[in-house]
Amino acid sequence: MKIHIVQRDIRTLRIDDNLAWIEAELDSEASREALLTVFPAGTLCGAPLFAAAGYTDLQKQAQAALQRLVARSEHRAFLVGLPLQIQDKGLCNAVVFVQNGAIRAVVTKKYLNVDEQKYFVRGEGVQVVDFHDQRIAIGFYEDLKELLKGHVERCDMVICCGGQVFDYQRPYRRRYRMIKIVETLNAGVVYVNRTGGEGPYLYAGGSMAMNAAGTLLCQMPYFEEGCQTVDMQQMEPVEDTKPEAVELVYKALVTGLRNYFHKNGMHKAVLGLSGGIDSALVATLAVDALGAENVHGLLMPSQYSTDHSVRDAVDLANNLGMSYDIVPIAPLFEQFKQSLKPVFGNRAEDVTEENMQARIRGTLVMSYANKFAALALNTTNRSEAAMGYGTLYGDSCGALAVIGDLYKTEVYELSEWLNRDGERIPHNSIEKAPSAELRPGQKDSDSLPDYEILDTILGLYLDEGLCEDEIVDEGFDRELVHQVITKTNRNEWKRLQFAPQLKVSPMSFGLDRRWPVS
Repeated sequence: MKIHIVQRDIRTLRIDDNLAWIEAELDSEASREALLTVFPAGTLCGAPLFAAAGYTDLQKQAQAALQRLVARSEHRAFLVGLPLQIQDKGLCNAVVFVQNGAIRAVVTKKYLNVDEQKYFVRGEGVQVVDFHDQRIAIGFYEDLKELLKGHVERCDMVICCGGQVFDYQRPYRRRYRMIKIVETLNAGVVYVNRTGGEGPYLYAGGSMAMNAAGTLLCQMPYFEEGCQTVDMQQMEPVEDTKPEAVELVYKALVTGLRNYFHKNGMHKAVLGLSGGIDSALVATLAVDALGAENVHGLLMPSQYSTDHSVRDAVDLANNLGMSYDIVPIAPLFEQFKQSLKPVFGNRAEDVTEENMQARIRGTLVMSYANKFAALALNTTNRSEAAMGYGTLYGDSCGALAVIGDLYKTEVYELSEWLNRDGERIPHNSIEKAPSAELRPGQKDSDSLPDYEILDTILGLYLDEGLCEDEIVDEGFDRELVHQVITKTNRNEWKRLQFAPQLKVSPMSFGLDRRWPVS
């Protein structure tokens, strides 16, 4: 049996656009030669839909699009996903099996995530249909656990319509589940996943097919659109390409950044270039996503900035071929202080003045963004966000936090990887001690533990869900662990006002991990 797999970047809430490419794909020679064409989950409306799923106009548009596809499906068979009102049940996240001008089956998602539970009702899960002398189990990825538990009748093949969000800790876990299904059921498996970025959510693609013997018949690329027809009877394996995690993170962030701009009708980006590694990495990713001609840097030195910081920022811009301006903030900073002197009196300078510099820089970046119709890129990393090490309305401003889900140590790792074929990010930006340069001789280590230690503790707490005692049992100082956990929890209020971030970790702030604010 030949199955045509379509891996696509789906436009959320753009039903007409999605319908156009679906029809074009079904009209393609490859699709017509296959017995069955399989699209990812959420094909017509995209995902996540959030509150939009509950509006009847969207549901009616999706239903009309489905009927149009059904009407033109003579001598064709395909799977397509959409939100669907089921009589006597309610709104379900569904995949519809269409064949020869009729709907053969409606598969509804059973295991809903937290956001889906607000708008969809619990469905029936995996369904088995007879198709060309094959018993095919069709389901959403989350519902495949029913197969492994033996809750579904025997089948010859499993087709999974996926829409799984990427995270770097388990980039190939879907592959392992498919292998387990093949081993358990002695059945072939087809997994189709969407690709691209939708706001903060990134979809890896990586669609695949295996026959009942466990032979890999198809492995589609990650973070790329494409389609492929696979013969489930073939025995010759294809090359098994598994990029390393750091490469997948790079592709994820570039894809997410590019899609965030294009899907919002924007083309130009601006960011502050400090000469440090965070802004250097964000600039490099932005250039790769948008083109150097669409990325502009603002160098905003103060009286505390070192000469090498400015030089490093200039070297970065030249390496990347991006434009930049130097706008010193010392005169503005002095004017701010003079304006506030009648209010502050003779009080000594403290963190207030440090934050003032960050907010001046934020104002300049946002002003450039307004004037030139650009989006400001935030350069805060996950370690800083966890500890509240950043100025609200200063470091926190921006339309998108590109590396907000990467720990500082991961920022270093990705930066080194980007330099593997030659210097793009200046070596000095990578090697020098990180500093906000808001006072003479300031270093991050004045306020934060060593990043290697900090990130390990944060990983155990945030990603693995260990409590203070369990982390101490891993060999860390209790006072330090308590300090890290306390700061992380107390700074939830600040993160609530943070720029949206591209999700690459399994437990992202705001999207996955939320903490009470009191």
